Formats: sequence, structure tokens, C-alpha cells
Amino acid sequence: MKTVLVILDGLNYQVAYDAMGYLHAECAAGHGCLYSLECELPSLSRPLYECILTGMPPVESGVVHNNVVRLSRHRSIFHYARAAGLTTAAAAYHWVSELYNRAPFDAARDRHTLDPEAAIQYGHFYHADHYPDSHVFEDAESLRLRYQPDFLLIHPMNIDDAGHRFGLSTPQYRNAARTADGLLSLYLPEWLARGYQVLVTADHGMNDDRSHGGILPEERQVPLFVFGEAFSQSPAAVRQTELCGTVCSLLGVEHDKPVCGGILK
Repeated sequence: MKTVLVILDGLNYQVAYDAMGYLHAECAAGHGCLYSLECELPSLSRPLYECILTGMPPVESGVVHNNVVRLSRHRSIFHYARAAGLTTAAAAYHWVSELYNRAPFDAARDRHTLDPEAAIQYGHFYHADHYPDSHVFEDAESLRLRYQPDFLLIHPMNIDDAGHRFGLSTPQYRNAARTADGLLSLYLPEWLARGYQVLVTADHGMNDDRSHGGILPEERQVPLFVFGEAFSQSPAAVRQTELCGTVCSLLGVEHDKPVCGGILK
């Protein structure tokens, strides 16, 4: 099944629960379900992109801080999909390109990617944290419409950016989450109508020091919304290291990663 994975960077679980009214409405209508999961450590962005996309915790992947600039040493969802002959695309922060396509990132060369031989074949990669979430979703939808990818990653940054500027307990941070919720309302109905399976999660949360990286619950507790006919909507315990294998199972590709079977039918 074609799958969209949305990583809302820096989104704390409680703020997602309180602020994302549209996603809750879809769940209440029987179209999806919300889970809480605890991110791996350290609760930092690049290590957790790698965790979500390869199933490897940071201490095993070696990507243990944001300044590890190199290709991943593990197989990602993109690699499993490509090995099965599927099409991949991403609208994401440039660290994703550095992990799975080419490192270091060169904006003139890598920002717009069209390479059928790459792990991420079609991509729009941005490198400013304030790059508007609206543009990221537009970039992603243009890739979906043009290339019909089997796996599409969408990764906007404005929630995390607001958290670093203003902190967790601020209207700016909560409103950034509300904005993302509104943007999803523009696209999710069409994705579901087209038969996509959709996961909306976060890499890590945020604290009142305007940072993250430690073990505080507000830094580690993140949401997982799931939508589509493949999901059971039953109570389940979900681990961040199981997201890679779960997406691979949705795509129907061979893999050797752990799966959260409890959220699948």
C-alpha cells in the first residue's frame, strides 16, 4: 500500500493532543487513531530521523548528535522500498538528504533532487528552520502528483523552530502545532480517498528551556496518529524503533526490522 509518513519536527505529545483538532476529528469519525510513544535517546533531531527511518536507536546507529554529517550505515525505508522496485520521494530538511542520498548537502546540487538511482529518488530539501510548513506540504504534494511515489516522507520544521525560539509553554509553539493541523486538513482527505496509509508523528518533543535532548517527559513523549484501512485502531504500545518496519510492512516490502503489529490489522 502507498504510504505517507509525516514527521512534525519537535511536536510534544500533550500539545498534539490539545491543539490538533482536525486530526482528532478524523479519529473521532473512525478514520484514524492516536497513540503516544517515547522517543529514543538522545532526544535530538538527526539521531531520531535515523531511528524512525532505519529502526536503529542512536547508540547503535552511531548518529548520536546533530553534527554527525555522513550517510547512514543502515538500510532505511527508502532503501527497502527501492530494493523492491518502489518509488520514493521526500519533502524534508536537508539532514534527511545527507543521511540517505549524499553528504555533505550542497544546496545548489541537492535541494531539488531527481535521480532514479538514489535512495530518495525525488526530493525537495530545505535548509532554513523557518522555511514555511505550508511550502513543505506544497513541495510534498507536487512530488506526489508528479511522481506518484509509493513512499513519501513529509518533514516540516516550524513547530521545532517555534519551540527553540519561545519554549514549550507558549502560544507561539502551540499555534505552530495548530498551523500544521490546519495544513494537514488540506491534504489528508485526498490522501485517504486515494487509498494512502498515513502516519503522523514527531522525532522528539520540547521543553521550557527552548531545547531538547534529555529525558524529560515533555522532550520524549511524542504523538503517533495513524490513518487508513490497514490500521487496527486498537490499543497498542508503540516503540519508535518499530516505525521503520511498520512502514515497510505497509508497503509490502521485505525487511528485517521490528514491527508494531498491534497497530496493524
